[in-house]
Amino acid sequence: MASVNPPHPLAVVTGASTGIGRELARLAAQEGYDLVIAADQGPLDEAAAQFRALGAAVDAIECDLSTAFGVDKLVLAIGGRPVDVLVANAGHGLGHAFLDKSFSEARHVIDTNITGTLDVIHRVVGDMRQRRHGRVLITGSIAGLMPGSFQAVYNGTKAFIDSFSFALRNELKDSGVSVTCLMPGATETRFFERADMMDTKIAVDSKADPADVARDGWEAMKKGDDHVVSGWKNKIEAAMSRVVPDSMLAEQHRKIAAPGTSRH
Repeated sequence: MASVNPPHPLAVVTGASTGIGRELARLAAQEGYDLVIAADQGPLDEAAAQFRALGAAVDAIECDLSTAFGVDKLVLAIGGRPVDVLVANAGHGLGHAFLDKSFSEARHVIDTNITGTLDVIHRVVGDMRQRRHGRVLITGSIAGLMPGSFQAVYNGTKAFIDSFSFALRNELKDSGVSVTCLMPGATETRFFERADMMDTKIAVDSKADPADVARDGWEAMKKGDDHVVSGWKNKIEAAMSRVVPDSMLAEQHRKIAAPGTSRH
């Protein structure tokens, strides 16, 4: 009888066309995973070609995960295959004062960062729990540890995601499924361009390399850690957020995120 090669394990990565998500998908491909990757914009086909060159079979799905239809499209592409790793990374920001942007823009951030993320997790991780096997990496942020003046909706969504990650991990204790929260700070991606924040101090200051952030998250996930704060400066910020009053944190955030602060 001819031998049959066992299938490669499957990793699902959202927000995989650029930035941290693309680097996480690349790490998965390098470690022998096949991929289902999703993004609502960016060079998704180019990313898929890069991962195929590393030996992965790749399904690339362009979908807006802020919508139930977008999540349906992703789940359909998975097609009932067992998922070994879920990287819930899709998300985006929104700069400027809350009242100076349309609520439809704020809603899209909330529906992408929270609603869509939880919908994907609910649909994929339920099967992981049933099989008693799987790893989940959720991209939170140190932004969730502080009030984000002039980035209020984004920071609020990341506060939710950071908290949710720890709660889900506890609920899945002893289930065979681990949950890790990756908590980066400002990273050199298209985040600030998409959030309309290019005239802010945080956008022009030096930022972390997404490859380094992804590596920190991937290694923490493989070890089954509950979370990782990527970068020593961010570790200091995270520690400070526990002792500095919220009103002071909000004022500090204003100084780096308010429009025009890049010129100060």
